[in-house]
Amino acid sequence: MLTWNIHGTFGRNPRFDLARVVELIDRWDPQIVALQEVDSRRGGDLNPFEFLQRELGEHGIGAKSITTDDGEYGQMLISRWPMSDTEIHDLSYPEREPRRAIATRIDTPHGPLRVVATHLGLSVHERREQAEKLIAIAGNSAMPTIVMGDFNDWLWVGSVRKALSRELPGRTQFRTFPSIFPLLRLDRIYCRPHGAFVDCYTDRGARGVSDHLPVIADLQL
Repeated sequence: MLTWNIHGTFGRNPRFDLARVVELIDRWDPQIVALQEVDSRRGGDLNPFEFLQRELGEHGIGAKSITTDDGEYGQMLISRWPMSDTEIHDLSYPEREPRRAIATRIDTPHGPLRVVATHLGLSVHERREQAEKLIAIAGNSAMPTIVMGDFNDWLWVGSVRKALSRELPGRTQFRTFPSIFPLLRLDRIYCRPHGAFVDCYTDRGARGVSDHLPVIADLQL
């Protein structure tokens, strides 16, 4: 599986070239992909929600947190395997940018997997409340569970990491932002049970495509 904030800022991919996004993701051949900052407001005839879905997987859903006359902005969860019981949860905090979480059950050939994909807010109080909502959304069943995305989590006080790791003890720890010289561990994959991760990676080749690096994990159910 792979999670990646694909919106290029700081001069990264200013034309929002989605072919480069797909090319990098295809190199890793993930079965499950979470993408943040999917943005159709940047002009052109290509709808990124439709294009990415068509290129990366048979099943998927977009959670559009902002809709304007210029287009839509949000995140996606894409899978090569069927998704069921899929819901989009509103994580928005008063007077802050709208935030969403996509929750689903993915029926893999090796058994069911609970997956939650998200993109959290920029303030500490906002993220603290959103982390508690994510724990409730993830649930406490025996089903293997993944929570992944861009958590915007760089402070220890009130950190998402501290809250989520109590319930989902496996986690990646790559520095992913800014991609040109990564300092902050904003993008993560959390899992339960702890031993489900086989290996984890990032890809420095993403520096020319986005201001975030992707996080990739091999999972054994």
